[in-house]
Amino acid sequence: MELAMTMASSSPVSRFVGFGHRTTLRYDHDQRLRRCSWTGIEKKIPFPRNRTASASAYPLFINQLNKDSPRPKCYQEVIKPARQMFTRQISIQSNDSEISIAKVLLCIAAEDEAFLAFNRDRDAQSFMNERKSVQDHSLMNERESVQDHSLMNERESVQDQSLMNEKESIQDQSDPSETDSEELLQLDGKSISEWLSELDAISKEVEAELVSRDIGCDLVQVLEAVNVVLFDLRGFKRTSIPLDKKSSYLYSVLNCRSSSAFLLSVIYIEVCKRLGVSIVGSPVGEDFLIWPKMEYPEELFKATSGQSLFSIANGRCVDDPGSMASDVTAKSLEDLKIATNRDIIGIALANLIRLHWRRASKSSPGLMLTAPLGQLNNISSFNPPLLRPQDLRLAISAAERLLILQPCNWPLRRDLGLMLYYSRQYGEAVQELSICMAFVSDEEQKVLELFVEKLHLLRLLSSLKPLGSDRLTVP
Repeated sequence: MELAMTMASSSPVSRFVGFGHRTTLRYDHDQRLRRCSWTGIEKKIPFPRNRTASASAYPLFINQLNKDSPRPKCYQEVIKPARQMFTRQISIQSNDSEISIAKVLLCIAAEDEAFLAFNRDRDAQSFMNERKSVQDHSLMNERESVQDHSLMNERESVQDQSLMNEKESIQDQSDPSETDSEELLQLDGKSISEWLSELDAISKEVEAELVSRDIGCDLVQVLEAVNVVLFDLRGFKRTSIPLDKKSSYLYSVLNCRSSSAFLLSVIYIEVCKRLGVSIVGSPVGEDFLIWPKMEYPEELFKATSGQSLFSIANGRCVDDPGSMASDVTAKSLEDLKIATNRDIIGIALANLIRLHWRRASKSSPGLMLTAPLGQLNNISSFNPPLLRPQDLRLAISAAERLLILQPCNWPLRRDLGLMLYYSRQYGEAVQELSICMAFVSDEEQKVLELFVEKLHLLRLLSSLKPLGSDRLTVP
């Protein structure tokens, strides 16, 4: 029975497909031996490895290529352009269909990479300052004459003048957010628009694959061509490595071609979108299932070449009895809530929160975010445990962005407040948790009130100066 598929009249593959309903296919996970879809011959496809320079080898922004340009003073300065671009992209004034999932995910990666690069640069600068301090101290001990003291004064004068010039340069420098942030932000040496071009290139390879067959392709053949390009020629595969940051950001997945199932689905959706084929998806248990948008869902579950379109699109999880995907039928599929573009971005951010929280709390396995709320009477838990600050900051950033997307998500706001508590940012934690108290149940409100009182005390204690200080400071 012929499948119906809807495609845009301007679709790049409209000359190959003569149907009217939108549909697509996905991946066969990480199989290395694949049967050629048009010859039936098994062949082993070598996994292509792209060797690129480390992200740390590139500047945060293009204007930092000039070594005389001033260095940012804090991480908020370097993440500001990416955060502003993210906010513009997911603005409530934008229609959901106008939001580019790929561009927003690249903005998220650009902000996190800018923060990491800033930390690397700061560490390197601290190391250089330590060496210089030791050398200067040695030199000062050797100097005994008045001329040497004069030389030191002269050096200080030059440094002061240089600092003044640097401050003036900072004031004169235009804010990168006021220019084309898409070109300024760098990810592994490429701008966001250049990474988007990678997806365009994949879709063009699919078109070339269809042309090479020199036949009128039906829907299944178009989907097979997408699979051949993505998983045979390009070598994308699903990874099973937990806590792997490289498989959690879109640009690094496009680079190393190893990814979580969720991001492989996103790439598939984006490639098919460029071909004029519509793919929809929905979270089911731990999986994010995708399928072609069809008028009659029953067509997805009819066997084609021994497999249904739904199983071809979602891989082995459909046949796994331990997966909720194996229970999906045409009837239950109609009851699933199709994820919007904003929903998909939200899932990506929630995955990043989980990833970075688990990495931050690696020294305390199983540590729950809400654990402090159940230990209010435990004096030994008065101070938060030590966590990895860099990963904790990345988890906080992901939660902040998700709150921009979902401002009325009160459990998320509570979790953000608790992460700020773990980060010892007690003032910010009080602010977020105080907002929550106005919208949660009475029982949870009482718990939060007690915890906020504890935060006020911790904030006061953290502001006290050590013994011997001439005065105390109260926030």
